[in-house]
Amino acid sequence: MLEILYQDDYLVAINKPHGLLVHRSHIATNTDTFAVQELRNQLDKHVYPAHRLDRKTSGVLLFALDKQVLPKLQVQFAEHSIEKTYWAILRGYTEETGTIDYALTNDKGKSQDAVTHYSTLQKTEIDVPFGKHDTSRYSLVEAKPTTGRMHQLRKHFAHILHPIIGDRPHGCNKQNKLFLEKWNMNTMLLHAKSLLLEHPVTKQPLLIEAKLQSEFMRMTETLGFKN
Repeated sequence: MLEILYQDDYLVAINKPHGLLVHRSHIATNTDTFAVQELRNQLDKHVYPAHRLDRKTSGVLLFALDKQVLPKLQVQFAEHSIEKTYWAILRGYTEETGTIDYALTNDKGKSQDAVTHYSTLQKTEIDVPFGKHDTSRYSLVEAKPTTGRMHQLRKHFAHILHPIIGDRPHGCNKQNKLFLEKWNMNTMLLHAKSLLLEHPVTKQPLLIEAKLQSEFMRMTETLGFKN
């Protein structure tokens, strides 16, 4: 059963698990399980995804229950008027706050502006040697992308040399191997924590939040981040 975070006559939001595709894709033919179909079966009604999350990203995923409402949500996403907040665990120590203003190229070869603001919530250092270092350092960050480019956070954090743990292909293969071999962790540690939007019908502010999923929580504890 998918975890329902919010539901009314017009909208429904779930806490999407890591590894679940939003809908069928030609680039992922190794599964027949999709959020759209699972939620449709669970609610016994049609659902219409208002945006996307990567397969390996967990967190808030919003759907319209009314086909007439869907374009109103899509306009908010297109105009970047929805505040999206993500949490991620990154390699190394990040700056206390930062803005990554770095254009990204889409799958059609077109360059698009992309901006991400982030703040460091916690830093940790553990007694696990890595490369030339006697210890390993990690940061728990909160990110707020103001644009919605494909793999934006993954590419942006890799660009500043603080890749998301578990990310492939943009992350650090050596770190990913370490997490797999030492902690049996094969999940990308990126979580869509909240969406703040204007309800398309009532016009009231709507904040939808998703708790961290179990594997993300396990790694925060393993790495020594404080709850």
